[in-house]
Amino acid sequence: MPPCLIAPPESEALGRAIARAANWEWTDVEERRFAGGEFTLRPLVAVGNRDVCVVQTLAPTAAAPIAERLVRLLFLLAALRDAGARSRIALIPYLAYARQERRTESREPVHTRYVAELLEAAGMTHLIALDVHDLAALDNSFRVPVNHLTARPIFVDWLAEQPLSDPLAVASPDIGGIKRAQLFREHLEKRLGRAVEFLFMEKRRAAGHVSGQQIVGHAAGRHVLLIDDLCATGETVLRAAGSFHDAGALRVSAVITHVASAEGLRALCANRYLSQVVVTDSALTPEAEMQDSARGRLYVRPCASLFGPSLAQIESG
Repeated sequence: MPPCLIAPPESEALGRAIARAANWEWTDVEERRFAGGEFTLRPLVAVGNRDVCVVQTLAPTAAAPIAERLVRLLFLLAALRDAGARSRIALIPYLAYARQERRTESREPVHTRYVAELLEAAGMTHLIALDVHDLAALDNSFRVPVNHLTARPIFVDWLAEQPLSDPLAVASPDIGGIKRAQLFREHLEKRLGRAVEFLFMEKRRAAGHVSGQQIVGHAAGRHVLLIDDLCATGETVLRAAGSFHDAGALRVSAVITHVASAEGLRALCANRYLSQVVVTDSALTPEAEMQDSARGRLYVRPCASLFGPSLAQIESG
């Protein structure tokens, strides 16, 4: 039997796009809701002895908070296991709780590991995720095979098509993102065939307050590309954008894989220091809401094409 791909209704648009990109059969899911908020989800074709991929992003919306999205994914995986699916692949473009990957205080929860345990207990046999905050923590948390992908290629391809005549600099908004930004700079340099400066900012966090304005590198006279994996409130990126502007940057652009809240996206698009905001559709913020917030500065790059090779690799064994 050929492999198939399914998704709950809240991730259906992205799931269908990934199925087309991967050339996997798309299978509809029936949802029934009951009084009191309970629901059932089931695929509408037989899945016995088939490889089945479930697409579910864990970004919150008003209609579907993170916890509900996670439970719906768990229930689908368990239903597939009970129905005899040979493998149950969880394709989670935005994996929530990935920043709570270590214990820094007594009795502090390690949510990344707890999410891994829940998914594995529900029957997940393989995980595919995109730009997870800490790759080492991801590998240490999961016991099943993990394919970790990066949105870097689609961002670099898009940038290479833009009229980038000004001197360029790739920047990390904090020390934790230095490696990510360095890899981005190397990829962009190779694609453009010219030198790209590297910058980063100091950031300190204490009692929930972010401080630190020190820039390492030279922003003056350059178009600065701020690279980050995740934006929730936008605070870190906006603080860095203002600092690079004050340091003489010609313009500042934000390039972010996951924008996990509509509020964060609105903050980015409304900021006077950012000339453009480039994101993927991994978090499924409603397109109309994004466009209303963007004022012509928002560019959404589809991420579906990234997942085809991973699914083909899993299918071939």
